[in-house]
Amino acid sequence: MPTAAPVPPNPSPPQRRAATGIDGLDNVLGGGLPCGHLYLVEGTPGAGKTTLGLQFLLQGRAEGERSLYVTLSETSNELRIVAASHGWSLEGIDLFELVNEEGLSASAEQSILYPSEVELGETVRGIMTVVEQLSPTRLVFDSLSEMRLLAQDPLRYRRQILALKHFFASRACTVLLLDDKSTQGGDLQLHSIAHGVLGLDQVTGEYGPGRRHLRIVKMRGVRYRGGEHDVVLDTGGIQVFPRLVASEHRTGFVSSMASSGTTAMDQLLGGGLARGSNMLFVGPSGVGKTTTAMSVVMAALRRGEKASYYLFDEGLGTLMHRCAALGLPLEDYIANGQLEVLLLDPAEMSAGQFSNMVRDAVQQRGSGTVVIDSLNAYLQAMPGTKFLLLQMHELLTFLNQQGVITVLVLGQHGIVGDVRSDIDLSYLSDGILLFRFFEARGRLLKAVSVVKSRITRHELTIREFRLCDQGIEVGQALTDFEGVLSGVPSYRGDIAMLGEPASPGIGA
Repeated sequence: MPTAAPVPPNPSPPQRRAATGIDGLDNVLGGGLPCGHLYLVEGTPGAGKTTLGLQFLLQGRAEGERSLYVTLSETSNELRIVAASHGWSLEGIDLFELVNEEGLSASAEQSILYPSEVELGETVRGIMTVVEQLSPTRLVFDSLSEMRLLAQDPLRYRRQILALKHFFASRACTVLLLDDKSTQGGDLQLHSIAHGVLGLDQVTGEYGPGRRHLRIVKMRGVRYRGGEHDVVLDTGGIQVFPRLVASEHRTGFVSSMASSGTTAMDQLLGGGLARGSNMLFVGPSGVGKTTTAMSVVMAALRRGEKASYYLFDEGLGTLMHRCAALGLPLEDYIANGQLEVLLLDPAEMSAGQFSNMVRDAVQQRGSGTVVIDSLNAYLQAMPGTKFLLLQMHELLTFLNQQGVITVLVLGQHGIVGDVRSDIDLSYLSDGILLFRFFEARGRLLKAVSVVKSRITRHELTIREFRLCDQGIEVGQALTDFEGVLSGVPSYRGDIAMLGEPASPGIGA
C-alpha cells in the first residue's frame, strides 16, 4: 500500500512588529520588535538607554497606542527635561514614579520586616496595578538596577522578573527593561528570561567624542543583522547606522567605460574609467591628485550624471576657489543638485555613519561617481574605530556592485626621492594612478603613470602631467628620461616638455 506523502505544516503568520521609532534599528531588526514580548536593553550609564526608551514610546503614541514609562531611577520632571532637550513633548505618554519623595522619607522605612521583601513586593504590585489600570501596549521600565538592589537576593530578583514576564505576556504588552549593567560580568539569567537583548556600548578614546555602538545580543524568532552598528546620540534622539553588508545590495548594471575628461589621460588608462570599479590616486601633497579627481567629476557632470565628493582634508572654500581658477566651475552643478560636495570632520564621524551616507547618495540620489578625498584622514583620524580597512573593503565592494566610478585619494610623504605611505591600500584598488614630482632643467615637474588596472590594458608609459587653465594636461611619454619615479631623473634626449616649443637640441 503506497505511503501518503507528508503534509507540509502550515506556515505560521508573520509576527506583528512594533516599530522602535529609530529607522536604523528597525532595519537591523528586519522591521522592528515582535509585539507582546519582553526585551532587555542594557548599557552603561550615558549609552542612550533612556533616549531609546522614549523614542520607542513616542513611536507608539504616533501610532495611536497607549504608552507607559515606569521609573525607579529618574523623576517625571527629569524625564520631561530629557525629552525637551530633544525637542519632544511627553504629552499623551503616561509617566509613573514607583518611588517618590514620600517613599524615600525616613518614616517610610520598615523596622520589623526585612525591607527587601516588603519593598520588592510592593514595587512589583505597583507595576501590575498601574498596568491593569492603563492597559498600555508599550511599556518601558527604568531601571532594573534599582529592582536588583531592592531584591538583594538573586533568586528573589529572578522570581519577580519571571512573574512580571508572565503578567505582561497575558496583557499583549511590548516591554523594554532598561539595565545599566551594574552587575559584574552581566546578568546572563536575565538574558535567558528576555525574548531579546539589545546591548548599547560607549567607548571613550584618547581624542574626540565617545563612540557608541549597538549590538543585538539575542532575538528569538527574528532574523536580524548581527555585529556592531554605530550609534550617534544627538539632539533629536538616537540614530543607528546599520553595518554595511555589500552582498545584500547586489544589482545589475551595464559595464562601460567613461571618460576621465582628458583624452591623453583616457589613453593612459586604457580607454578611461570603468563603471563598477575604483581607482586609487597616489602621490605626494600638491602633485595634483585632488584636481585630477575633480576633473573626473566634472566630466561626469557634463555627461549629465550625478556625483558626490567627500572632502576630509581641504577646506570647501579653498577647493571651490582652486577649481574656478583651473577652469572647473562647480557652483551651477551644486546649485541644481547634480553635485554634492560634503566637508566632513573624521574626528566627529564614525565609519558606519560615513558608509550609510555614501550608500544613501548612491541609492537615493543616484550618484554615479564618488570621490573620497582623502583616505589618510579617513583612516588615521578615527583611532577609536575598529576594522576600518575591512569596512572600507565592504564599502568599495558595495560601490562596485552598484556600477559606481569610485576615486580614492591617498597622500604620501616626501616630495622627491624616498616617497612612502603610512598605509597600503593597493590590494583594495582595481586600479592605481601614480603621481610623482621630478626635477629637470632647473624646474620641478610632474609625471603620471598607471601602475595597476584589473579592468583594462593600460599604457606602461610615464607621461608628463601639469595643471593648466583648463584643468589638467597630460603630455607625451617621457621616453628620453630615466629615473622619473625616483624623482631625480637623468636626461638622454631632446623631448620637449609641456609648455616648451619642440625644437632640435633642446636640453642639450
